[in-house]
Amino acid sequence: MANPELENEVSVTGIEEADDEPTPRVNSKISPDEFFAKHAFRIVYQTNNFLLPQLRELVSRGDILNIRPEYQRRLRWITAQKSRLIESLLLNIPVPPIFLYETDQARYEVMDGQQRLNAIREFFDGDFALSGLQVLSPLNGLRYSKAPPRIKRALDRSSLSAIVLLLESDSERDPDNKFSITDVRRFIFDRLNTGGTKLNAQELRNAINPGFFTKATVDLARHPLFTEIFGIPPYVEANPSDYYQNPARQKNNLYATMGDCQLVVRYFALRDAGNIRGSMKSMLDRAMESRTQLSETEVDVLKKEYIDRLTTANIIFGPKPFLLPPDEKDRIRISAALYDATLVALHRLWGQREKFVADAPAIRERLQNEFKHEANGPIITGQANTAQAVRDRIGIAQRVLTGVAG
Repeated sequence: MANPELENEVSVTGIEEADDEPTPRVNSKISPDEFFAKHAFRIVYQTNNFLLPQLRELVSRGDILNIRPEYQRRLRWITAQKSRLIESLLLNIPVPPIFLYETDQARYEVMDGQQRLNAIREFFDGDFALSGLQVLSPLNGLRYSKAPPRIKRALDRSSLSAIVLLLESDSERDPDNKFSITDVRRFIFDRLNTGGTKLNAQELRNAINPGFFTKATVDLARHPLFTEIFGIPPYVEANPSDYYQNPARQKNNLYATMGDCQLVVRYFALRDAGNIRGSMKSMLDRAMESRTQLSETEVDVLKKEYIDRLTTANIIFGPKPFLLPPDEKDRIRISAALYDATLVALHRLWGQREKFVADAPAIRERLQNEFKHEANGPIITGQANTAQAVRDRIGIAQRVLTGVAG
């Protein structure tokens, strides 16, 4: 049998999301002109040009321009991609603009361009040497600190344009307009995501739903118990700004794809019975969007709730909870579906938690018996991920905990 302690032998199943874009319903009785007048929105933006040293300063300081690497995209460009950007800037080849949005007056977050900004800062800071250049191949191996004065001057004079979505975009909308500022951001991201590597569903959620709750999903995914359960390298760096630089963590699929944050969101999406409708993707979208306005105090309560449920589940089902029986290849797999169903069932039966802890051996035995029922397989593993399957799965978890058919 494979060793569950070995990270590379543990996989997490059931976190894939179907791409379900609903077909908009259009009222055939309303004229196109009237519909446009009531529902269209106009983006308020401005265009600025920044010299590269200015961008480096803004990114390094982080107080005005926040590139949020931990909150948006974690996959990083390789050195060859960064080098090609620097080469393009040296050759004065037009580079696509970066897109920012205003979060407070004179404070901005990156909508598109995170990798370009990181590459510029890292080259100026001497974090990598140029490689893979074809046009300027003699510059391969060169670092900024060792660059001749002419090359430094060329880079210092180079600029990148930035398109800034202003706060006025929200106030400019007609009162009858049903679109929220989150919708506006989603539309813009969708149109920006036509080239390069598209943001996945969770990256997009984090990008368009700034606030205390989004930060909490990242914080909870860093919790020592969470990283231990899901095989993510622990956050032991003394400086939190170094979290993004950990090469072992960047190689971890859950971390790199923001699957860790998605796992946290799954609990909050399914804990509310009324939200279990539609696709899993829509459940997760609503869970994040509906919490964007929560205060820091309200989010702190939710964070404690989550850790309490996760800790109790680990006591009952640990030391390696949420594991499926070994498959035909003897692989150890963690079930995302079993995880969220267990936590939600615990939440619904929270008043009986002490009884469940005392009854842990019998509960674990009941879970193994559930695995033996062939009809339960697709439900427990998440292969069936419809709203009804989610309800059934939570029902199975409640039955496992209580020993009583629901």
